[in-house]
Amino acid sequence: MDWDKLLFNTAVFAAGVFMLDYGADKFIDHTVIVGQRLGVSQTLIAVLTAGAEYEELAVVIAAVLQKQSPLALGNVMGSSISNVLGAFSLGLLLHPGPLVFDPSAKVYTALLFSITTAFSILVYFNLLNKVTGGVLVATFLVYMICTCYAIHKGVMEPPEASDSDSDSDSDNDTSDDEHPYLSPRPQGNIVQDESETSPLLTNEEAPTSRKRAPRSLFYHISQLVIGLLALTISGYLLSRSASAIADCFHLSGTLVGLTVVSFATTLPEKMIAIISGSRGHSGIVVASTAGSNIFLLTLCAGVIGLAELPTDNSDRVLLFEVFSTWVSSVMLFLAVFVSANRAVGAVFLVMYVAFLILEFTVYRR
Repeated sequence: MDWDKLLFNTAVFAAGVFMLDYGADKFIDHTVIVGQRLGVSQTLIAVLTAGAEYEELAVVIAAVLQKQSPLALGNVMGSSISNVLGAFSLGLLLHPGPLVFDPSAKVYTALLFSITTAFSILVYFNLLNKVTGGVLVATFLVYMICTCYAIHKGVMEPPEASDSDSDSDSDNDTSDDEHPYLSPRPQGNIVQDESETSPLLTNEEAPTSRKRAPRSLFYHISQLVIGLLALTISGYLLSRSASAIADCFHLSGTLVGLTVVSFATTLPEKMIAIISGSRGHSGIVVASTAGSNIFLLTLCAGVIGLAELPTDNSDRVLLFEVFSTWVSSVMLFLAVFVSANRAVGAVFLVMYVAFLILEFTVYRR
């Protein structure tokens, strides 16, 4: 075993975890603020941001260029399973109360179920080629155009509540700006006593006299982008270091992609689910899961199909893995449309642990 390679990649993995925590915290805070400012559903914003699996795409392209399609396909399938059973479950477990999903979350969940069903059929019957890959990429482009249109429509036609909220905020700012340092003028000898023994501004007046001006929308958008970049970089570092660590133990490409690499690259989604779930943002929890999987099963899978690399029969995906990918999508659909609580989250997490155990024992290769 190459101990130098193992220790180096372990250090890179640890550094990626710290960057991951920083990026997830910044992303969640400013996604909520931007959504409130624009009057847009948090779900739609998160679909275009956290839902874009740039680190996954980087891993897929790198694997395709190295002619390792089993690693790429295993990573796509393993990540889609991990996003639902591993990340979404954490959001359910940490959510403080009952989860209520908006219509956008239900639409994207239903879309994900349809895409996952089609993807599972293509993989099971070995139909992932240049033609079907092109169709998947085209599906992703249509999906992005429709999502952007929905966000544009939300900005142009914000809910009435957001207008009233913004008006009340502006009224408060105006009232605070008017005569900020003036207070009722004391009378008589009280003026002499206070002017000689008291400060010009009392402690009661100080906190209300100076209110920090709200940050601009551009500031929050820039901070959101910084958080997203940190998430993307950390995901790439984690995936590359985890892949190198697994290589030290001589695991197959498909197994590495389904377990180690997919677990590492979905750590950003797990962190987003933990933070947003604990803060009660159920829309972001669903959007991060559904958007990420749509990205994986359309664009990333389409890139693999367009490459159309030959595969070794001994390293192909198994029916169990295809079935697990489809079942995870069904479970997410039922959770969003029927019921989602901590008990459901616990079931999801147990299923993910069982999947990993079976991959490393029964289906090891």
